[in-house]
Amino acid sequence: MTNRTDYFRAVFFWAFALGGIMIAVLKSGVSKEQINNLIEWFKSQGLKVHLSEGDYKTILGLIGDTTKVDIDLLKGLDIIESVTRISEPYKKANRKFHPEDTIVDVSGVKIGGGNFAFIAGPCSVESRDQIIEVAQAVKASGAKLLRGGAFKPRTSPYDFQGLKAEGLELLLEAKKATGMPIVTEIMSPAHIPLFENVDLIQVGARNMQNFELLKELGKLNKPILLKRGLANTMKEFLMSAEYIMAGGNENVILCERGIRTYETYTRNTLDLSAVPMLHELTHLPIIVDPSHATGIARMVKPMAMAAAACGADGIMIEVHNNPQKALCDGAQSLTPEQFDDVAKRVMKIREVI
Repeated sequence: MTNRTDYFRAVFFWAFALGGIMIAVLKSGVSKEQINNLIEWFKSQGLKVHLSEGDYKTILGLIGDTTKVDIDLLKGLDIIESVTRISEPYKKANRKFHPEDTIVDVSGVKIGGGNFAFIAGPCSVESRDQIIEVAQAVKASGAKLLRGGAFKPRTSPYDFQGLKAEGLELLLEAKKATGMPIVTEIMSPAHIPLFENVDLIQVGARNMQNFELLKELGKLNKPILLKRGLANTMKEFLMSAEYIMAGGNENVILCERGIRTYETYTRNTLDLSAVPMLHELTHLPIIVDPSHATGIARMVKPMAMAAAACGADGIMIEVHNNPQKALCDGAQSLTPEQFDDVAKRVMKIREVI
């Protein structure tokens, strides 16, 4: 095996080939010595053991040839509450292994586990005045994090591709002026050194299955915002998150940003059913991006309100001080005044739910 991720993938391959994955939930009050003894026994059976200790439950995830493990014998042990075989190929992202919501801390801004945050800013950083003006406006309206594109993946090679390293420097200036953590998209593993001072690294929809990039991000001690691909299932989405988490970085936030369907009236189809479903499947925070989902500024408000109603942990909205002159995605960008209205309405819905 060349690295930890390759090893992890191989373990999963043989786990499913031989017998799958099993979880054992321990009763409350079990001592450390009892847990360690049980873990050593599982290891003596040739199993890999993943320990997850929460406030209320301790769970042991067992990977390998679990067919030789007698479930009835385990259930009869005084320290075992329940034993279950599971079929999902994602482990670290699976709520069965980690029942409690994960809270991701982005430089002091918490997302998940009841913590909600607005992420707002322009599609792309265009100038110092533009990014600082927008940053100050969205912060005044309740945004907790500033988004802005420095490296822009565009469908056409002739469209504006972003200011790149200069754009990152301007984002850092806006951060200094407002105190807001910054969010921006990475395009290549080669750019990672440039993102040292970025608070939340975004992986865009087009790179959701760029596995080499995901592997490298898994080595970082920095939160990652992972967007769902244009035509990817929720299972594939979670498997991409698993790539990052398998490398050791478990600070992952998922973002539903719409999927491609046969509909043409909107840019994409915002799959809001993914929010409650993903909350069932995973413990990771889930936010929604209604700007990219619809591609139409007037659709952002109702979709943002709907996202709040269905349980999103945050909403990411594109805001530009002059959308008509924006170099990128002006049609879906809100003005600061429109964002202020959306933020107020979303917070009212959150009060109700």
